[in-house]
Amino acid sequence: MMRKRRRSVDKVDGATTTTKAKKGRTSGRKAKEPAPEETNESVFGVFLREAGVTLKQGGTSNEIAVDHVVFQKRIQKQLQKSPRYPGIVQEFTAGLESHIEDPERFRNCLLPCVPRLSDGDASNGSSFQESLLRMLLGIEMLQTFIINTLLEKLPEFMFDGAGDGGLSIPHTIINQFKWLDRVVDSKELAAKLMELVSVAPVEVQRDIISSLPEILEDSQHNDIARELNSLLQENTQLTVPILDALSSLNLSSSLLTEVRGAVMVTLAAVQLEDLPVVVKFILHSVSASDAYEVVCDLRKKLELEQCVLPAVLQASQSRIKSKGPAASASTPSAGSSQDSVTLTMDGIKSAVRFQKMISEAWLKAIESVDGEEDHKVVDLLVLFILHSTNANQSRRGAERVLKGKVRTGLIQEALLQRTFRDYAQVMRGYFPSILALAQSLLRSPDPCVVPFGGHMYRHSFTAFDSYCQQEVVGSLVTHVCSGVGGEVDMALELLLCLVTEKPSEMALYAVFVKGILDYMDGLTPQQIRRLFHLLSSLAFGQQQQGSHIQDDMHIVVRKQLSSTVPKYKRIGIIGAIRIVGSMGAIRLKGKESQNGPLPKETLRQVTALLELVKSSSESSPEAAALYYDELANLVLSSSLDPQVQQTIGKSVIDDFQADFVVDLGPEISGSFPFTPRVMYDLEVQGSIVINLLPLLAKDLQTKGEQQSQTTKAHKRVSPLCLSPFFRLLSLCEHKLHQGDLDEIDGLLGCPLILTDMDVVEKLESLSKAGRELFCSLLFHAINWFREVINAFCEQKETEMKMKVMTRLQNITYLQSLLERALAETPGYVPPVANFDGESPDGVTLSSAAPVNKAKKDGTGKKRKAPGKNSSESSSQLEEMTEADKTQQEQPEKEKEKEMRQGVSLVSYRQFFRELDMEVLDVLQCGLLSRSLLDSELHTKVREEVLLGPAELVFLLEDMHRKLEFSLTAAPAKRPPFFKGRTDKSVGFSHLQQRSSKDIASYCVQLLPALCSHLENCHNYFQTLLSENNGVVDGPATDVQEHHLMSSGYQLLLQVLNTTFSWSGFSQPGQRGLLKKALGVLAERLKEESADLTLGQLVKHGFEYLVNFRSTMPTLSTALCLSQLLSTVSEKGGNPAAYREQTASLAKRFLSQEWVTASGVRERGNKFNEALHTLLRIYLEHVDDVLKAVEEITGVGIPELINASKDESSASWPTLNRHTFLVFYKVLMAELEKAIRKIPAGKVSDNTEAQSEKLLTWTLAVKNLHVLVDLVKVFDSRPVLNVCLKYGRLFLESFLKLGMPLLDNSFKRHMEDVQDLLKTFQLSTRQLHHMCGHSKIQQDTSLTNHVPALKKSLELFVYRVKAMLSLNNCQEAFRIGNLKNRNLKGEEILTQQSQESDEDEEEQRSPLPQDQSEDEAPGTDSEGSKTVNREEDVDQDDITDDSD
Repeated sequence: MMRKRRRSVDKVDGATTTTKAKKGRTSGRKAKEPAPEETNESVFGVFLREAGVTLKQGGTSNEIAVDHVVFQKRIQKQLQKSPRYPGIVQEFTAGLESHIEDPERFRNCLLPCVPRLSDGDASNGSSFQESLLRMLLGIEMLQTFIINTLLEKLPEFMFDGAGDGGLSIPHTIINQFKWLDRVVDSKELAAKLMELVSVAPVEVQRDIISSLPEILEDSQHNDIARELNSLLQENTQLTVPILDALSSLNLSSSLLTEVRGAVMVTLAAVQLEDLPVVVKFILHSVSASDAYEVVCDLRKKLELEQCVLPAVLQASQSRIKSKGPAASASTPSAGSSQDSVTLTMDGIKSAVRFQKMISEAWLKAIESVDGEEDHKVVDLLVLFILHSTNANQSRRGAERVLKGKVRTGLIQEALLQRTFRDYAQVMRGYFPSILALAQSLLRSPDPCVVPFGGHMYRHSFTAFDSYCQQEVVGSLVTHVCSGVGGEVDMALELLLCLVTEKPSEMALYAVFVKGILDYMDGLTPQQIRRLFHLLSSLAFGQQQQGSHIQDDMHIVVRKQLSSTVPKYKRIGIIGAIRIVGSMGAIRLKGKESQNGPLPKETLRQVTALLELVKSSSESSPEAAALYYDELANLVLSSSLDPQVQQTIGKSVIDDFQADFVVDLGPEISGSFPFTPRVMYDLEVQGSIVINLLPLLAKDLQTKGEQQSQTTKAHKRVSPLCLSPFFRLLSLCEHKLHQGDLDEIDGLLGCPLILTDMDVVEKLESLSKAGRELFCSLLFHAINWFREVINAFCEQKETEMKMKVMTRLQNITYLQSLLERALAETPGYVPPVANFDGESPDGVTLSSAAPVNKAKKDGTGKKRKAPGKNSSESSSQLEEMTEADKTQQEQPEKEKEKEMRQGVSLVSYRQFFRELDMEVLDVLQCGLLSRSLLDSELHTKVREEVLLGPAELVFLLEDMHRKLEFSLTAAPAKRPPFFKGRTDKSVGFSHLQQRSSKDIASYCVQLLPALCSHLENCHNYFQTLLSENNGVVDGPATDVQEHHLMSSGYQLLLQVLNTTFSWSGFSQPGQRGLLKKALGVLAERLKEESADLTLGQLVKHGFEYLVNFRSTMPTLSTALCLSQLLSTVSEKGGNPAAYREQTASLAKRFLSQEWVTASGVRERGNKFNEALHTLLRIYLEHVDDVLKAVEEITGVGIPELINASKDESSASWPTLNRHTFLVFYKVLMAELEKAIRKIPAGKVSDNTEAQSEKLLTWTLAVKNLHVLVDLVKVFDSRPVLNVCLKYGRLFLESFLKLGMPLLDNSFKRHMEDVQDLLKTFQLSTRQLHHMCGHSKIQQDTSLTNHVPALKKSLELFVYRVKAMLSLNNCQEAFRIGNLKNRNLKGEEILTQQSQESDEDEEEQRSPLPQDQSEDEAPGTDSEGSKTVNREEDVDQDDITDDSD
């Protein structure tokens, strides 16, 4: 603007000077006299010189003596004043043309002029001057010509590279056109430039295009943008300059959208280095209305995976480069491609930061992806960006979306791994966000997302620099010290994993990890084991990278070992043994040779440490037992150096014999509370016996004497150490002789010194101490047998297998005795069997009162962590099988009484030694013996040691507990919701050291044996039914055996269900295992299952399992079968195909009468719970829930009402007065759930759709009326409670979904709407009566529902009024008083005194609170029908409704 103003001033000056010049016309002429000759030479040169510019030759720049504005003014004046004007202009331009013919001079004219310093007025020239051509372009009369000349000159230089000093002539020519004060013919210039673009090489094209916004006027922007848009689609090389130009042009929104659409189409073909510009353009050109759409499209087209070369290719490329000459510029290196991705992400970051709509759109776009394979690397990167910028609180949104995606399995570890592998450099910028998200995921109470947080930590450590590694370790240490179970487990697992994978890197941060030793109070034994394992691996591992913490470790361990507090001594023992494990591990690659021997110094340290632990733990039997157990674990799990192995094993056999084994003599000397007796001898000529009773008696005596000092000479041998010591002995033998236990096989069949088991019969006559001694004796004997089975279960000889079977029978028999003995010994605390748990005092407290324990553990102990598919009632079912084993003949009440006394061994689980997973191999043995039955040899013996029903149940119970513990909440570790119940893992120490994947694959191996047992049970009950002519409780039924077989049947189904419910099957790597498992089921029907698809396997497996439906002994077993079928059907990806079969099976079970073996109808809480779940399965799988509900309410319940007191409904035999509440609750809940699935009515619905929805609602309302009406017959408190709760929920759903439908269909289907509301009114009136009844009863459990229900009823009144107003029938609506009545419909008199108040209130408000119920025309009358036909209908309908 300044320039233009100055020019106009100059023009005025020019005018005045001309008038002055008129004076000397002649002199002027003289001066111009020689012009003609000069012109021939150069008018151009003369004019320039006069105007103040000196043209130079060679490499010297042109000089200017005046300001460029003065120069332009002078030239213009000279040309206009010339007598030859306008011809002189042509002469001038011809001179210019001839001057710039020479490239050197042309270059001079393009370059800036230099101020002339020699003249006196040189100081007037500014330091920087424009080039000559640019100054001439500012003269309007010359501009068009010069533009043409320059554009004609440009092609001459197009293909020349940059000249001296890097000057590009085409670039300089284009620069002359930028920012001109005025362009005379902008349109023409634009056209010419675009013409040039079409022929020029790429470099020149880029120059021209990027300069367009600075050359053209605003009026040209839209036209040029269209041309650029079409050019963009033809030539991807010009993407960047075109987009740069477009983002600087001033475009209309419609054109912008069109351009953006075109850019989006070319996105896939864009060069990687151009990508940031493209993405930036797209995101900066969106409006609020189309942000989501654009971002979705961009996300779909942004294929970052193809931008970065895989690591293998990168490596090979770098090798080629290093071998060959300089790398060719066209091959992008990994670094440059990552730079481009980083810049692209920065573009997204800036868009997200400054535009709220874009951050929301990204979140929404990522959230809307619903397939695992549809997620891309860009999704993760954008979530990290959103988290890091936190623009518009996007941090919380990013965290929520990531958690949701991980929980549903849509974003998996493979994607994370890919992102870290290919984009480590990009990710590094978002490290703080990655760390924060990993922390949040690891702390999540949801076990599904915890492992993903772990993967984020692991990959961050592997991919990033040392600063990040330090942060990762610091964060993991914080997690470990938090004391929250699941978090601690995961963090320790990650640290251990990092120590194993990256020992030298982790050694740098060993001091951080060592800090955890100060926070061990809150850790469980398993966590302490892990902690010491990772620390000792660092400090004492092969390379000893972390040797600087060795001394600290020794100090901590010695300090703990010398403590007198049992808890700290336990930590010391665990820690010391772990250190022994790391120091004494086999050295795989010694410096001198493979498997180098252990250095002598190390061996000396190991031996010294073992001695120290042994001597520290001798004073306490619990500590000694823990020492044996830990050492046994170490021998089992680690590969120790042979010398260390020998050191441990050399004295074990001798010590064991000295402590626990005595020679078998004719009589046992000494006085004992019971008569000693040698029992359970399986050896023909045995010479040794386990000295159990004498040791126990002596131990009690020692305790009684309170012997304080125990010296080495007087070593106290406790029976507590018997089982742990034997475990250590057997594992040492196993390791030394590669699995051969011949050296100690005498202990499998060797007898024990016990007492005569007839003592059980006369327990009442014994003293308290005597009873407790007997119980302890049984516990020790059972635990001894359990360890013996652990040791010998894998032996292959038939004789050994037979003995193992016998030991199993001994256990089941002793357990039945123990149950009886415990019932007689209230308050008894058994000897500890798992020594790494809480201190014995703690255990004592928790189990000293078996009364509570039985209850608590009956439902909780067995089920470790309910997973989403685990059967709801399985824990109670198991409890039943355990508790009722010896008492099923007793009446129900006595049974429950005994349960309360703690007779069930469920509550004593922690006092039994843990059985190894391998013991379950015995499940295959039943089959082995059966095949040998036909041989001549020892037929009778073999027959006796078959796997009997009691042993089967015993093994299956153990297996089920193990699977519940390790598979149910897999793949993540269970976070403890209740801090006080951390002892859930007691008795699972060995199991915890195996991964859930191992356990699942072990179960799959056992599946054929389990199926055989399942078929055996099926055959047993089938034979029983045929022998008894179809009657369950016939004379041929052995009640005890029947009970055991039904328990076994049920447990088998539960075990199969838990196995198939394992969430790990959904992980990518476990598909083969799932197919193998389903193949086992399918093979029972078909010979070949190898080439079947997953869907076909599921189909055959389902068919196989359905065959068992005919022999279900109890309803609980039937429920287990239904749940198993449901689980299996979900594995094939098409569960809908099996819905009908599952529903008909459940209906079959519900329509069956369930009788126990003793002829009594099944009843009780467990039966009701099983019935509840089964009925839900039926209604969830049936096609039409409303029809199914109608069938039960319309047929079954009337039959029940008409039947006599103890009879059932004929068509639904499970429905009787005891189970009515179960049916009622499920029917109400499922009815309410079903109506929530009816789609809401829309204005756009056609008549057919409306009438269909109306029919559905009519049926639902009719069902509700029948159910609510039943309250008059069954008016117990629980029934009322259910009715009030679900009545309100039904009403709320009706208001939300049903009323919009009535609004729209009122005119077309008036009769139907009226009938529907009339039926509904009967229910609402009854609900109102129930509210009144609740208030009279003053029962808080009922009155809690009343306010919310009244509010809904009041809303309903207004909603119906609104519907009438909408359809112009409001005259038909009237509100009256509704009296409070009780369930029988009688008026509640106590409130009559308040009626006058109610009337007054009614005058004030159209609907007083007290009558919230319904609109009531008249007290209870149908309302006056006064209006015309149509209104009459409405009113009738409302009236009813509102009553």
